[in-house]
Amino acid sequence: MPTAPPAETNEARLVDIATAHVRKFGHARTTVVGVAAEAGMTHANVYRYFPSKAALLDEVVASGLRPLEARLREAGDGADPAHDKLERMLIAIHRDYRGKLDDDPAVFDLLIEALARDRPSARKHRARVQSEIQRVLEEGVSSGAFGMTDRRRAMSLVFDATHRFIHPVALRLDRDASASAVASRFEAVLSMTVRALRTGRL
Repeated sequence: MPTAPPAETNEARLVDIATAHVRKFGHARTTVVGVAAEAGMTHANVYRYFPSKAALLDEVVASGLRPLEARLREAGDGADPAHDKLERMLIAIHRDYRGKLDDDPAVFDLLIEALARDRPSARKHRARVQSEIQRVLEEGVSSGAFGMTDRRRAMSLVFDATHRFIHPVALRLDRDASASAVASRFEAVLSMTVRALRTGRL
């Protein structure tokens, strides 16, 4: 007698289908009924895994952000100096979001929606990003690599200075600018930010 597929397999499949529908129809026109039909199940069965369309789309956002979160953890765990880790992490955030903006605009718009509505996927992602960056800043202060020893001031400096380049909503303002031009501006701002952290002087 065949066994039922594990729930995690069904959940992953539903998320994959929902992601494809978001890309094809946009998140507003993606429906649980449509996802269920492609999955070969009733829409009531979809609700066994996701209690609402919002929850399903929230998982689409979360699954798309997990690779970036993994890269940030990997960078934070590395043996490089704190300033190198910080640069690598901030560049990874910028490239990931800009890549989604350019290459996966429908899913990027869903991310913007999640941020605007303060969905769990957006809250958890923001907390994880801040946690990883804070970890590296604290490492830099503890090791003496950063002359700016006020941790709160250091966090504020990083996010205030780089906001235009690492926040999805701000990045969307530069949608019509070339990725290389934006990256060049970001590199200049990032260089000044790291220099201020290392010297302790703004």
